[in-house]
Amino acid sequence: MSWLETLRTGLNGVRSHRLRSFLTVLGILIGIAAVILTVGLGEGAQGQVTSEITALGSNVLTITPGSSTSSTGIRQALGTASTLTMSDVAALADPTVAPDVKSVAPITSSSETLTAGSSTWTTSVQGSTPTWLTVRGRSLAQGRFIDTQDVSDHAAVAVLGATTASELYRGVDPVGQSVDVNGVPLTVVGVLTSTGSSSSSTTSDPDDLVVIPISTGAERIFGGTTRNSVSSIAVQARSAADLTAAYQEADHLLLQLHGITTPANADFTITSEQSLISTATSVDRTLTILLGGVAGISLLVGGIGVMNIMLVSVTERIREIGLRKALGATPGVIRRQFLVEASVLGLIGGALGALLGIIGATFLPGVVGDPITISPWAMAGALVVALGIGIAFGVYPASRAAHLAPIDALRNE
Repeated sequence: MSWLETLRTGLNGVRSHRLRSFLTVLGILIGIAAVILTVGLGEGAQGQVTSEITALGSNVLTITPGSSTSSTGIRQALGTASTLTMSDVAALADPTVAPDVKSVAPITSSSETLTAGSSTWTTSVQGSTPTWLTVRGRSLAQGRFIDTQDVSDHAAVAVLGATTASELYRGVDPVGQSVDVNGVPLTVVGVLTSTGSSSSSTTSDPDDLVVIPISTGAERIFGGTTRNSVSSIAVQARSAADLTAAYQEADHLLLQLHGITTPANADFTITSEQSLISTATSVDRTLTILLGGVAGISLLVGGIGVMNIMLVSVTERIREIGLRKALGATPGVIRRQFLVEASVLGLIGGALGALLGIIGATFLPGVVGDPITISPWAMAGALVVALGIGIAFGVYPASRAAHLAPIDALRNE
């Protein structure tokens, strides 16, 4: 029997039991779709995290304060202390002390409620200096950014992120408008260009913020007992190759300024984009593997379904097998016929599962709020896996059919 005849016979065998074949295919279909969507969800999350961290600025180190201890003796989280000051910022910006540091931006921040006419919006208000724009790698869509004179004069001006501007001023040009921040009226002088990053799956939107002069924030909005302290310091290295050197210079300088002789006792933390991306993607990768393994169990169940249906098929067609053998069919031909049937079931399940995965990747992000990335390699891999499942789980039933003795098969009732 030729391969073409074997394929035709296999397809006829699948079509002759449509409902049974459909239920068998369904197990593989669900498994393949689940694996594609799970892996796509993981890859989409990794890509989104990377783009959003990168949007914070290129070649940037972020220095945050250490932890503080409350009056009851409870140690607070990192970043709650006031260990970083404007003196630290000035030292880091000195090229003779830190030659691999290109620019430094001090940041004080707080979540505040904004009011513009009848519109209100709660967002992150960041006090900083003109260097913030370059350190963060941002640009302006409208107007201007805060300048040195604004910082010197404690000017009541603000620059809005794209999301904040759209929420407060729907259909109105924000530049020149007034916005109240914690009861302090500020004039909008500029709007930042959108980073293009989706914020649906995160708690922070890089386009949802307000930037004001750091002096204005300290004196008129944030308040507090230590007006000279900062929430964090963004340090931009001269290039990606200089990032490690800038890290070492910043670390050594701050240890000296704070009088700390043991690095383990540092009252500050320095993080880089690479470390943040590495940590975030590592978590996403672990979750992807875990969920992919769970989805893979359904593939195993689908494979068992293929084996079960092929064993039933062998039992039902014992007389047919005996007749074929009596007419000269070799065990290899019989085995090949049943393997083709199993492969067809697996391939159909894989193709339909891939199609379902594509449909799911198109519509599910709007429901779950997370991006799903489907790669061509994942689709090709799904078809190969489905075909492999059909063959792997069809070997035993096919071998059983091939080893039936013709005389025993013909006299079977």
